[in-house]
Formats: sequence, C-alpha cells, structure tokens
Amino acid sequence: MASINSSLLRVRSPSSPIKRAIFFFACYLIIFALWSSSSFDDLDSKAKSSSSQKKMGDHETPRIEKPRQVVKKVLARSQPEGVGATVRRSIGRAELRSLDPFLMLDEFTVSAPAGFPDHPHRGFETVTYMLEGAFTHQDFAGHKGTIRAGDLQWMTAGRGIVHSEMPAAEGENKGLQLWINLSSKDKMMEPRYQELQSKDISRVEKDGVDVRIIAGESFGVRSPVYTRTPTMYLDFTLQPGARVDQPIPDSWNAFAYIIEGEGLFGGPEDATAATSHHALVLGPGDGLIVRNPSARPLRFVLLGGQPLGEPVVQHGPFVMNTQAEIRRAFEDYQHHKNGFEKARHWRSQP
Repeated sequence: MASINSSLLRVRSPSSPIKRAIFFFACYLIIFALWSSSSFDDLDSKAKSSSSQKKMGDHETPRIEKPRQVVKKVLARSQPEGVGATVRRSIGRAELRSLDPFLMLDEFTVSAPAGFPDHPHRGFETVTYMLEGAFTHQDFAGHKGTIRAGDLQWMTAGRGIVHSEMPAAEGENKGLQLWINLSSKDKMMEPRYQELQSKDISRVEKDGVDVRIIAGESFGVRSPVYTRTPTMYLDFTLQPGARVDQPIPDSWNAFAYIIEGEGLFGGPEDATAATSHHALVLGPGDGLIVRNPSARPLRFVLLGGQPLGEPVVQHGPFVMNTQAEIRRAFEDYQHHKNGFEKARHWRSQP
C-alpha cells in the first residue's frame, strides 16, 4: 500500500460537527484513492508480467507423450513429366496412392521453355511452394502472378479452373506441389487463391531448429493461411545435433518428405533413418520427434491433415466422389459450362 504523509493527520479538525464530518470524509477519500492507486498498479504490474511470460513461453518446446513412428518409407525417384520437366512423386504413386486428405506430392524440376501449359482442375486444392527459381501462373479468370524461392501459392480449384504454370527464371526451377482433397460439400465452391511472399511466411528459429510455418502451427506461431481441409504444412531445417518435437493432432494422417540431408524420425526408441527424397508415412500418436545426428543440415517438410473419410475418384486433373461426377467434370470442361465457361476463349499468354 502507498505511504500516507503524516502531515495530513496533524491538520487541526474544524470545530463544528458538520465541518468535522466533511473533513474526515475528505481524508477518507484521499486515503482510499492512494490505496486504490497502489493496488491497481500492483495488478497492472502482475498482468504485464503474466503477458510477458506468455510471450516468452510461446516458443517453448512442446512435450510429446505418444511419439509417432514411421510405418512406411517410400523413395521418390525422378521421372519425366511432359517435355523438359522431371518430378519426384512421393504421394500419388503405386506404392502410396494417397494418404487422406493428401492426393499427391511432387518435387518438380523444370527449365524453360518446358513447364505446365494450360490445363484444368476440379474438386481439390493445389499448393505450390518454390524452393529455387520462379514460376508464373495465369488462369482464365484473369489472375496472373509470379512466385519465387520461398513463396507460396495456395489455389482452391473448387468447381473449376483452367491455368498454366511456367518457369520464370533461367536455369532450373524447383519446388513442391501438393494436392489436397476437398470434402464433397466444397468440391463445387468458387475458386480462390492465397499467395504469400517468403517474407510473409511465419518463421521460428530456436536451438538449431528453423521452421517456416506454411499452414497450421509450430512453436506457438500460427500461419495466416486458411485451409478448407484442416492441414499442417511445415518446412523444417535442423542444424547438426538439433532435435525438434512437433505436435500433430491424434486423429490426423501425417507424413514427412526429406528435401535434403539425413535424419532420425520417430522415437526416441525405434527411430527410422532416412535421407533425401524419401517420404515417411507416420503411424498414430500425438507428435513427431526428429533428430539430426549428421554433420550437415537436414531439411524436410512435415504434412498433416484431417482425413475426410470420403470416396475418392480421380481421373487426371479431376478429383470427385463418384464416377458419374468425373464424367460430368469432363463434359463440363469440354462444353465450357458449370464453372468452365471462361475456358471457351481463353489461352495463356507467353
């Protein structure tokens, strides 16, 4: 409590009863005001202290009670895709057809003049994350933009989009493209885009761990990207000797894809060693533990998503729930209707 000047107590009190009452009431108000100020200062100090502690604790290492283990390991081998492009496909190949809600993950390498010219999509989302170089995107709705190393484009195809993706830099252009399924209620929604430049992607660095939070949350930091299908997409780099414990919701499917380096995934007992271009499907649990025992940095992406539990019928660029819906998608595209009206007269520009 704040101290009170003793001179206040030595002031001669007035002689009349009414004046004395007013005098003592005024003294009471002064004492109460001083006490309240002190108390509120204490409360404000505690509140600021609590807020500061919360902020400092945002990047604390989470505790994993039931670590996920690797249940499947797939090497993504390089294969041609069109003319002048190669991809390493991990999800979406014979050994790993899909992992609900994920349909495909490609690590692509493209040099001009090759690329991915005008083509349609319906019923899912494509997420393009550039590792090197640049890519220019155009679509029949008039959108056009270029994403560079570290940039992200999250496209929800919905009821239909026709677009092109072409290299915009000399030499090799490298990136990751992920396909995420949409639920039946969202498959015919209007298309939408989310684009983030590298500088706008949330990032945390701690104890030899660097994570870029493309979607979801890590170390208490959340990405601004909105995901129709609840999704986690994290780009980790671990320095030699570093370890990361990353929570993953128990009910989600998850996998890791190694971009470069080598590491131990799972554990702490029964960890699986893996190197570049391997996809690691994770079993049940509440999180993943990864360690880098090597002398080089380890870079990998961790992806997790809430399963949709719906039938998946895919034919080329269309992903629906039934064969009838696939036939309708081809018919709509060929006859420029139900979402593909703008495709009739549109061609991308060089």
